[in-house]
Amino acid sequence: MKSDPAQNEEIAGRLAALSHPARLAILNHLSRFEGCGCGDVVDSLPLAQSTVSQHLKVLLEAGLITHERRMPRSTYRLNREALRSVSRELNSMIDECCAANCCTSKHD
Repeated sequence: MKSDPAQNEEIAGRLAALSHPARLAILNHLSRFEGCGCGDVVDSLPLAQSTVSQHLKVLLEAGLITHERRMPRSTYRLNREALRSVSRELNSMIDECCAANCCTSKHD
């Protein structure tokens, strides 16, 4: 990862948000639609509405989803650029590691 402490903090927060299976399921659900209400997400998962709301809050705070309040309902959307950023950071770390030959087997 990069040496920028603020960027490392942001990526770490996003990875922490990604570390729960329910949040991954929510992101998977949101990835299939342009936008969904909380009820739509609740209907797609075997979780209580309060549990889904809490997971949506964590994803929102991590910047992995966006939230737009419009009457009569709010809409959640995947923040695809934030997910791409996490992917780029992880790929960069793996590329740097592999460039240093840490991934080659010593038993070959």
